[in-house]
Amino acid sequence: MNKNLLLKAGGTGALILALVILFFPKQAESQRNIVLNMPNYDQELFHFGFVLGVNQSFVTIRPIANLNSYTFTRSYMPEDILPTPDSARVLSVSARSIPGFVISILANMRMGDHFDLRFLPSLAFGDRTLEYNIKTFTAIPGGTDSALFTKTKKVPSTYISFPLEIRYKAFRYNNFRPYLLVGAQYSLDLASNAKKREAKNRDEKIVKFNASDFYAEAGVGFDFYNEWFKFGVELKMMYGFLDVLKHENNIYTESIEKLNSKIFQLSLTFE
Repeated sequence: MNKNLLLKAGGTGALILALVILFFPKQAESQRNIVLNMPNYDQELFHFGFVLGVNQSFVTIRPIANLNSYTFTRSYMPEDILPTPDSARVLSVSARSIPGFVISILANMRMGDHFDLRFLPSLAFGDRTLEYNIKTFTAIPGGTDSALFTKTKKVPSTYISFPLEIRYKAFRYNNFRPYLLVGAQYSLDLASNAKKREAKNRDEKIVKFNASDFYAEAGVGFDFYNEWFKFGVELKMMYGFLDVLKHENNIYTESIEKLNSKIFQLSLTFE
């Protein structure tokens, strides 16, 4: 992770910590002096709110077998590898992520003293970058000329997601209550095959992702009951089941057998 990414992550962490301190109940007070905020809140069948969060979108790359020794012929060379070589090999493929953000609407249904069912339609933004180390080969009089270079492909994403989650809540302690969650979501990437990307990069072969994906979710969170609303901090991971890479018979896509999304999200909830 580069220096700028660490600075951004540090700034985000400082903001989250400041908000937690701001809304955290005064636990230093004695038990008999603590006022129980919204004592009947958890008995309501339905309640609603919104979520603000930051995310980090990763990918899990499974390269093709014998990647380092597999030779791609001239027909697999895209227009951004110039001069066009006779053949090439992809020595490695790696990925970097750029922090994004998410906003959600929250609908919660009580299923008992310890369980809730939640629906959180969301709009999320996040970018990923694929890096290819490529070695090309071109026939010349008397032998073969080779060149080694790196190609970087940025893949922006704009998701509309529909998570459905079940929360297990521990016993409430004063104005604090931890919970665990599991769930699943369907996600639609609006920027996956955007024509604007192709128009802006006519001389550059772009890498595309498939629009649809299904995720499994797991996470942990903490609720803080205030006088007028409930504030929460939540950390969860989402792992995609589908191969999201769109294979288009070029060296960038055919060097990868399968590519799965993985997202970490830190959220603030207001209910």
